[in-house]
Amino acid sequence: MSRTVELTKENFDQTVTDNEFVLIDFWAAWCGPCRQFAPVYEQAAEANPDLVFAKVDTEAQPELAEAFGIQSIPTLMIVRDQVAVFSQPGALPQAVLDDVIGQARGLDMDEVRKSIAAEEKQTEASGPNV
Repeated sequence: MSRTVELTKENFDQTVTDNEFVLIDFWAAWCGPCRQFAPVYEQAAEANPDLVFAKVDTEAQPELAEAFGIQSIPTLMIVRDQVAVFSQPGALPQAVLDDVIGQARGLDMDEVRKSIAAEEKQTEASGPNV
């Protein structure tokens, strides 16, 4: 039985808002590397029942793929407290996926938000890029 949630433009915002930690696999049925990554992703979902594992079919949900600038699939994204803290294309091996999940779990989200605010302030201070 699959432990993953299928994300659509209708349920995406609610899923990310209602859950502290969401892993998102952007994929498509025709994509060989996506099919290779699927069992690795499912295994991680089984091993981490406290996290939400979700999938976005880029063929069925092109608006979501476009909104997140997905250029290649599979792409794994991790959203914590409504902040994208990780995004990387490519099928990850199990050990790497486990490590990424561990690192994301260990993030101090207050520090992440401070860092984002500082970057935004720096961008505003430097003016628009022309």
